[in-house]
Amino acid sequence: MIKQRLFTPGPTDVPPEVLIEMAKPIFHHRTTRFKEMFAAVNDGLKKLLMTKNDVLTIAGSGTAGMEGAIACACPRDKKVLIAQGGKFAERWVKVAKTYGLQADEVKVEWGTAISPALVKEKLATGQYGAVVVVYSETSTATACDLQAIGAEVARTDAILISDCITAAGTLPLKTDEWGVDIVASGSQKAFMLPPGLAFLSVSPKAWALAEKITPPCLYLNLKAYRKSLADNDVPYTPAITLIRGLQVSLDMIHKIGVEKIWSRTAVLAKALREAMKAQGMAVFSKQPSDSVTGIMYPEGVEDKKFRNKIMRDKWGSSVAGGQDWLEGKMFRVSHMGYVDPIDTLGLVAAIEYAMVECGVKGIEIGKGLAVAAKIIKDWN
Repeated sequence: MIKQRLFTPGPTDVPPEVLIEMAKPIFHHRTTRFKEMFAAVNDGLKKLLMTKNDVLTIAGSGTAGMEGAIACACPRDKKVLIAQGGKFAERWVKVAKTYGLQADEVKVEWGTAISPALVKEKLATGQYGAVVVVYSETSTATACDLQAIGAEVARTDAILISDCITAAGTLPLKTDEWGVDIVASGSQKAFMLPPGLAFLSVSPKAWALAEKITPPCLYLNLKAYRKSLADNDVPYTPAITLIRGLQVSLDMIHKIGVEKIWSRTAVLAKALREAMKAQGMAVFSKQPSDSVTGIMYPEGVEDKKFRNKIMRDKWGSSVAGGQDWLEGKMFRVSHMGYVDPIDTLGLVAAIEYAMVECGVKGIEIGKGLAVAAKIIKDWN
């Protein structure tokens, strides 16, 4: 029997404790019991995101949260600067245009991120009401300097909206200190839950803009969620089972400490990257994210054979493929959530075995594993 492990950048593995909680009998949401649970969850979310801002919970994927933010908080009389260097940034451009916003799509090379200096230069024109960035671009395994970008945006009247879907709970994120006005995240990443919940931290600066906008949407109207949040409730039927699981996963996270999780994630990412380099493989990103790593295939490796027939079926380790023009050229590995050093070491070994089976020359079984093991040992 081969144990199946998810190393895909969403969904990620869900701990047994969370699965057990979600398997318990359902209960009605318009009750004191739900409100007390939701209040505890909201406190846990604020602690994780390091914010005193409202944190809204929406039944939907992270895309629902980002769409709500763009639709409800971006001024209609100014441009929206969208840093575009991957598939998910492309999505936010589409969302902005869908709602009739003036989207300035600032393209950067895939594997790089927009610079704070360029954001500063753009904002100096006074033409922008909002800046949208992806903190950790999942498609390219690339991270931007969100802290520095936040500092530039904070000096202006514009707001900063950040897709932190593969960042929150895994990369350093200090929402209030860094001046990030809207942070969007999703349950199926570092929160260690199945897909189905979106979380939005919204600052007073963002609410001030949102109050002036008549939202072109009903379900994603952030003001409706804020009104209900005052009573520890939601305006529409919540995903009760997921919220029950969220309470357990947040307790697990805070028992460890979110800053310690940031540190552990960075070590696991470094261990994998250096192990792959030791075997002659290349990391795709020039500005790697620690939440997800992209590795270029050596010549001759057939993507589906590697990922499905060998890694998944033979070694029980599911990794993701590349997207868009990187499809078939790269595989991606998650370091988020319910993954530990032993999982990572096992994954490195599985990759080495799979590369040899794919006929890659020069792979020395155990060479990358030794590198990864030393990095992890030195951290512990």
